[in-house]
Amino acid sequence: MSAPAIPLRLTAPEPGWIRQTDVVVVGSGVAGLTVALRYTELDPGAKVLVVTKDVLSSGSTRWAQGGIAAVLDPEDTPEEHLNDTLIAGVGLCDTRAVRTLVTEGPGALRRLMARGAQFDRTPDGELQLGREGGHRRNRIVHAGGDATGAEVQRALAHSVKAKGIEVIEHALVLDLLKDAEGRAAGVTLHVMGEGASDGVGAVHARAVVLATGGMGQVYSATTNPVVSTGDGVALALRAGAVVRDLEFVQFHPTVLWLGQDSTGQQPLISEAVRGEGAFLIDHEGNRFMQGVHELGDLAPRDVVAKEIMRRLEQGPVYLDGRHFGEDRWRTRFPTIYAICREHGIDPVTQPIPVAPAAHYASGGVRTDLRGRTTVAGLYACGEVACTGVHGANRLASNSLLEGLVFAERIAEDIHAVRRAPADPVTGTEQEGLADPRIRTRIQGHMSRGAGVLRSRESLAGTAKALLDARWTPVQVAPCTESWEATNLLTVATVLVGTARARLETRGSHWRQDFPDRNDDEWLGHLDVTLTEEGPRMTFTPHGDAMPPRLAQELAGAGLDPAMVEDLIDRALAEDLQEAGDVTSLATIPEDQHAQGDVVARADGVVAGLAVAEAVLVRLGASRTERRVKDGERVSRGDVLLSVEGPTRALLTAERTALNLLTHLSGIATLTSRWVEAVSGTRARIRDSRKTLPGLRQLEKYAVRCGGGVNHRMSLSDAALIKDNHVVAAGGVAEAFRAVRNRYPALPIEVEVDRIDQLEAVLAEGAEEVLLDNFAVEDLRLAVQITKNRARLEASGGLTLELAHDVAETGVDYLAVGALTHSAPALDIALDLRG
Repeated sequence: MSAPAIPLRLTAPEPGWIRQTDVVVVGSGVAGLTVALRYTELDPGAKVLVVTKDVLSSGSTRWAQGGIAAVLDPEDTPEEHLNDTLIAGVGLCDTRAVRTLVTEGPGALRRLMARGAQFDRTPDGELQLGREGGHRRNRIVHAGGDATGAEVQRALAHSVKAKGIEVIEHALVLDLLKDAEGRAAGVTLHVMGEGASDGVGAVHARAVVLATGGMGQVYSATTNPVVSTGDGVALALRAGAVVRDLEFVQFHPTVLWLGQDSTGQQPLISEAVRGEGAFLIDHEGNRFMQGVHELGDLAPRDVVAKEIMRRLEQGPVYLDGRHFGEDRWRTRFPTIYAICREHGIDPVTQPIPVAPAAHYASGGVRTDLRGRTTVAGLYACGEVACTGVHGANRLASNSLLEGLVFAERIAEDIHAVRRAPADPVTGTEQEGLADPRIRTRIQGHMSRGAGVLRSRESLAGTAKALLDARWTPVQVAPCTESWEATNLLTVATVLVGTARARLETRGSHWRQDFPDRNDDEWLGHLDVTLTEEGPRMTFTPHGDAMPPRLAQELAGAGLDPAMVEDLIDRALAEDLQEAGDVTSLATIPEDQHAQGDVVARADGVVAGLAVAEAVLVRLGASRTERRVKDGERVSRGDVLLSVEGPTRALLTAERTALNLLTHLSGIATLTSRWVEAVSGTRARIRDSRKTLPGLRQLEKYAVRCGGGVNHRMSLSDAALIKDNHVVAAGGVAEAFRAVRNRYPALPIEVEVDRIDQLEAVLAEGAEEVLLDNFAVEDLRLAVQITKNRARLEASGGLTLELAHDVAETGVDYLAVGALTHSAPALDIALDLRG
């Protein structure tokens, strides 16, 4: 006889009251309240209802000691924030989602400030930017030193009250209501209070937003509040939504250690303390993170947590901030200082005992970039969601930012769709409840067997214990305690199942029996749906994952594989939209396969074969064979690449693959003509920054394939003083000195358009002079005047016919913006055989 299956609906009384609204938001943290506020701004006449398990001012957000990460420093870039996030996510971040986060994040943060949130500032009034683990720049804003979450919660709650948005407090969400078409049509919930909405009721709405926070209470020790019992994830599973990557639970490495038997919500010692200079020491006082990771004590959280667990086997681990002094502790970290003192620890004179505890769920209800789940009309945002931002390990201080950015996107999507509401239908799913007395048993088994350290044996034992916990010798009455216990059992069962399935160590999932990351087998996601028989698991290859050989080839060519994948994502999204390639879907049988060849229709130099191949593979090509290499000269009729796969996939990929290949090959071909034109001279052909947005890396790579060389990749590679800078600074010498004073180690280039400007520039020490629109005679004179004191570049007004004459003057470079700006595409086609 088998144990009863996990219920698909919670046993509960029939709703005793019903409310009608346009949008119901479940949760009152940063994500939920931002959805409510933004939607109210978009549609002031709409009815928005927020339901929260505690009071409006409570929830997970207010416990966030750390800050909000956003690119606000002029010397920081979204690309750097993206790269830090991708590194922390260990290969499983959705690059599109991360790019959305880092580009829209600064604006979302400013809108939060416009709602009244006040962050710490420097004496001159600028935002004070701190640094936390995994970040290579100072980009974290804080409030009240270590009370950022409390300030965010205060500001948003105040705005919600000011807007008159209706709120139901002490409300535990139970299950999703659906209409006859299977769309979300509201929720059932239980209000733990008195009045018209007391007891079990129903809220009918045309859109439901889950913003219920995390599930840290599935473990014995956690930084999460007591209300974080996985209610949103459990509801989504019962509703048939896909839940992704639940095995990736982040354990915060520095939680105040209160003893072996301490359970429940534990005091967090924010990563910002290490960001300010505190460091970890073992029981002998040794700093042990220095040789473990290049960032030392500010390594990503999974790295620090694992190393602390290793050290704890030998003795206690401490966080040492004694060098701060009392004033710094009181002003920068007043909350942490007070908490430590409450527990008999004076951080001014004593190191703080720390140990990892369950902190954040990187996985959750799977969503797209608009927060839409796999159930129509159901959205998820914040910790309950898996947007793809966090991958296998969340980067510090990205969580509040994710809540802001994707909450706004959800509000905008609901507003854009605005479907008419439909009446919910009564479900017939199996019901059931877990005995509330199993709660502490679940937590104990999860901490021992599915915590920071995991193995086949520990997870198997935990899975058996959870299976046994489904049995109960008594009839379980529907109540808050039994509903929460059922939710905890549901999410714990799925979490352990995915942890048992993933036979590798990656990010916050650490298998002692499989200690290495395994991209060949496990570069993908574990998606789970709940059926009458129990959880059903599917391995989904990572959407960003290209074959390792292609990624290595791109990296070897100086290209960022993540950038190429992001470009392909955007190109395909633009080409396919939601309906896909309707012509191929209509005319080609799903099981039809084909072979084809990518063929040159004109003579030229090829560039971008790996990129085109990545597009074909992304959409399903089963075999590709390169016939030539990038940089090789090809003739009309030559086969560049042979391909095989589903016919639909090949034709759907054709346009995107050829757009990139023909464009890049056109650049390489034009570059090769310029290189031939200056043959026999010392001059080199190089490009400029006249590139198409998003294609700079690839276009400059194509220039190299054609035999040219690259000039600056960005405005930060070197200083380039042009005529407008000279005017603004009051002279070329003044401009030069201003750059040198601010950036003493940076190369300085100066553009001049008259021969009489040259000597003054050389006298200042210019390393490179750009001679703009100089006649050939003036170029010769410039070379004579310079006498190798600086490199010279000729630019402007150049033609292929003049190229050799210009090169013979002795200049070092001919800069040709047309290489990337206006090179004609090389004619290349895909021919299916037969």
